[in-house]
Amino acid sequence: MSPVTAPPVPARATRRTELTALTTRYGLGLVSGLIPMNAFGVAVARGLVAGIMAGLGSCPPGTRVITPRHSPVAGEWVLGPGVCVGRRVIYYVHGSAYVICSARTHRSLAARLSAVTGLPVFVVDYRLAPEHPFPAAADDVAAGFDWLLSDGRDAGDILVAGDSAGGHLICDLLLQRAARDETQPAAVALFSPLIDLSFVLAAEQERVRRDPAISAAAARRLVGLYIAQLPADHPRLRFDFTAADRLPPFLVQVGGVEMLVADARHLDHQIRTHDGNSTLEVWPGLMHVFQALPRLGPEADAALVRVRDFFTAAIGVAATEEATTEAKVVS
Repeated sequence: MSPVTAPPVPARATRRTELTALTTRYGLGLVSGLIPMNAFGVAVARGLVAGIMAGLGSCPPGTRVITPRHSPVAGEWVLGPGVCVGRRVIYYVHGSAYVICSARTHRSLAARLSAVTGLPVFVVDYRLAPEHPFPAAADDVAAGFDWLLSDGRDAGDILVAGDSAGGHLICDLLLQRAARDETQPAAVALFSPLIDLSFVLAAEQERVRRDPAISAAAARRLVGLYIAQLPADHPRLRFDFTAADRLPPFLVQVGGVEMLVADARHLDHQIRTHDGNSTLEVWPGLMHVFQALPRLGPEADAALVRVRDFFTAAIGVAATEEATTEAKVVS
């Protein structure tokens, strides 16, 4: 069977996506603003989001899940039909404000990503706030990446993907590696990345169009459980992308009706301004991390096909560069 051809990014929203956004605004959007930021509220939020991810997600038949025994951090391998763990892998960092989600909530997304790319996906189950504030999540993400390297892989064998706050954690990982002049993964795909933890960009975007799922103020309160008393301009929280030329190529996908479209544009601009490689896709009418919700519409799977092609191209370029370097050494 020939692979599915990657579709173009839609030019405009559809009636279905507009209706979905409107329904979400008067459902989840109202509820999210009422959840208190205490132990009870966090438990409610975790249960609510887990239910949404399970109800609107879908694992391909034949998906396998393997929990590694010797990883320094919690996590799981998610393998699409016929996929086995090998040298080349995808490292996935989930989001939801450092507080809510887990490897289990993102199993469907990881399984579909594995199925479409033919690669195994390791989803790191980093520690959550408020039980574990900064830098617990960032430390776990770095430890997970190092573990993949210790298993006999080069950094170039690893493709990285993540969503929402996972995007912030991935940027921290890559910028820390750049600062230490360490090798980088082959490529990065981010879904609705959170970059500005002060939510100033999100609040500005909110004045243009309200996010149907959550307000900037409510999201800021959630993230506050992770960063605790740290200032938002802490260098591990507010990034300096002047080293973008030492980062791998980025593909950034974001929904057109979410407030983090401002963060996605900011990230793309910063990377390209500092001589990095970034491709931004704004999907009209779609919501936060729509790739995780295939039962809402075909765009979720279409976006993953585009990720497949981006990763395939990045691997090909990396292999060519490696061969060129080896030829120079031999000569």
